[in-house]
Amino acid sequence: MEFSNLLIQWYLQNKRDLPWRNTVNPYHIWLSEIMLQQTRVAQGLPYFLSFTSSFPTVLDLANADEEQVLKLWQGLGYYSRARNLHNTAKLVAFERGGVFPDNYKELLQLKGVGEYTAAAIASFSYNEVVPVVDGNVFRVLSRYFDIETDIASSGAKKEFTELASELIPHDNPALFNQAIMEFGALQCVPKNPDCGTCVLNSGCLALQKNKVNELPVKLKKTKVRNRYFNYLVFSDDNQNHIVRKRTEKGIWHNLYEFPLIETAAEVDFDTISKLIFEEYGSKFEIFSIKPLKNDVILHKLSHQHLHIRFFRVSVQGEVENAMSYESMISLPFPIVIYNFIEKDLP
Repeated sequence: MEFSNLLIQWYLQNKRDLPWRNTVNPYHIWLSEIMLQQTRVAQGLPYFLSFTSSFPTVLDLANADEEQVLKLWQGLGYYSRARNLHNTAKLVAFERGGVFPDNYKELLQLKGVGEYTAAAIASFSYNEVVPVVDGNVFRVLSRYFDIETDIASSGAKKEFTELASELIPHDNPALFNQAIMEFGALQCVPKNPDCGTCVLNSGCLALQKNKVNELPVKLKKTKVRNRYFNYLVFSDDNQNHIVRKRTEKGIWHNLYEFPLIETAAEVDFDTISKLIFEEYGSKFEIFSIKPLKNDVILHKLSHQHLHIRFFRVSVQGEVENAMSYESMISLPFPIVIYNFIEKDLP
């Protein structure tokens, strides 16, 4: 089909030279696909290089300590990906002898591997004829074929997968999958694509109907929850600080943070001081509290906006199990807290 041929020709001339494209090693392809979920290539590439350097094989990753994995992942976000990555590495290494499943159906059984990732590994590593359908593919197909199906709807994935299955060449599925994803990433971009130079412009229905900026249709809006985090940076006579591991489920599971008072809304200094004394006054002799940054830090996650403030709470004496600056920075923190420690902690 002309669509597929033009796409592949464009790809061979315009593709980026990325390390996971120069291999059929399923470990490297799996690693890259997990990292690039919700992440731009430019941001994910250094992490991929760090992981493959620190953990050259799936066995090396499986044998790593979880904190080491989370520390290397620090700043990439969506930390459940890192924990699933580590658990899946253990399964592949210890239960499958280090060998990844070699087909789409079995790859789907791995934790953290959904339809898109399974299709990517199956086609790129084993040349299985199975299409990848991600945000880039939704965008390219919806525009070229003028598909107004809401991509957030329940039936959208099935509809687009069936269309991609009709388009994918059976003699080189991996090349087609790489091509359509790269085309969406570089050419058919979400906003203001350069349709004048597009190799598909003569057949693109969205361009003909002046609907490029209307497609793909996505009606479902993510509901964002606002949360107010007040972090307490306890400092004892040795300038050591208290940190804790977030063991509860939810964001930042198994990462470290300072003691936290979460409030329903932003509160004034007098209120937070009162809350600190109520919570910790019986444990420590507090002699001063002061804000460490004047501005509230707004940290945006996919479903939550965190309004973060840091307060130095100076206490008398030595605090048991308090940590030095040097010890703290070796631990895995959410990037917003790590940046504060590195740049703003006096």
